[in-house]
Amino acid sequence: MDNPNQRYKEFGDFLKTRRAKVLPSQVGLPEGTRRKTPGLRREEVASLSWIGVTWYTWLEQGRPLQVSVQVLENLARTLLLNKQETIHLYNLAGQAPPTSFPSRNEPVNPMLQHVLDSLEFSPAMIMDARWNVIAWNTAASKLSLDYSAIAIHKRNMLRIMFTNEEFKKTFTDWSSIAQGMIARYRTVYSKFIDDPWIEEFVNELKSESKEFERWWSMHDVKTEDVRLKTIIHPVLGTLYFEETSYIVADNTSLIMNIFTPPAGSDTKDKIIRFLLDQTE
Repeated sequence: MDNPNQRYKEFGDFLKTRRAKVLPSQVGLPEGTRRKTPGLRREEVASLSWIGVTWYTWLEQGRPLQVSVQVLENLARTLLLNKQETIHLYNLAGQAPPTSFPSRNEPVNPMLQHVLDSLEFSPAMIMDARWNVIAWNTAASKLSLDYSAIAIHKRNMLRIMFTNEEFKKTFTDWSSIAQGMIARYRTVYSKFIDDPWIEEFVNELKSESKEFERWWSMHDVKTEDVRLKTIIHPVLGTLYFEETSYIVADNTSLIMNIFTPPAGSDTKDKIIRFLLDQTE
C-alpha cells in the first residue's frame, strides 16, 4: 500500500467496521436502549482502550497519526480481534506484528474453562504468555480478586501485583512475593525482548511503581515449580496455598495457575464454609 493517505483511511475504516461488530455486553457494558448504531460507541472504544475520544475519532477519520504498539494492543483487545485481524491492524498502522500472539482476544477453549470451574475450592486462572489474565474461576473471584471488575488492558498479574493496593494487602510478605514475581517475569521478558509491547509494558510499570523500577534494575532471575503463599482474606483470615503452574498442552502460550490448600491446613474447610454461605 504505497499511498500513505490510503493506509490511514483503511486503518480508520477497519476500526469502524470492527467497532460495529462488538456488542456492549461482550466487553462488560450495559446494552442500553437508545443506541442509534450497532456495536460500540466511539467514546466506549476510547475509554476501554485507555485513549482520548478526540484522538480515537481522528484515527477513524483516517488522519495521519502515529499509533504505538501499546495502543494497538489495547484496540485489538477492546475490539475482540482474532489473530488475523490483529495482524491486519498492525500492518495498516505500519507496525511490525508481534512474533507471538497470546490468545487473550479470544475466549479460552470451553473445556479449559470447565477445568477451572471444576476446581471449586482452589482459586485458579489462565494467563497468556505475557501474564495477562484471560480466564478464572469463581473461587479466584471470591477469594483473591474479581478480575471482571478490572479493565481488560489492566488485567495483567505483574501490573496488578504492583499497582492494585487492595491486592497488595492480601499478602503477609508482599515485598518478597513481588520480588519473586519480577524474577520469574524476567524469563518472560527474555522470550519477548524483541516485541515492542513488552518494552512499553515494562516502562509503564517503572513509571507507575518505584518498587518495580528498583527491583527490575537488579536483573534477578528465578524459576520455581511450587510456591507456598500465605494470603490474608478480609473475612476468612489467614489462608495457605500451594501455587503450581502448568503449560496448556494444545496452546503452549497459555499458563494455568492453581492455588491448592495444602494438606493438614484448615484452609479448605474455611473456603468450603465461605463459598456455601455465599450461595445461600
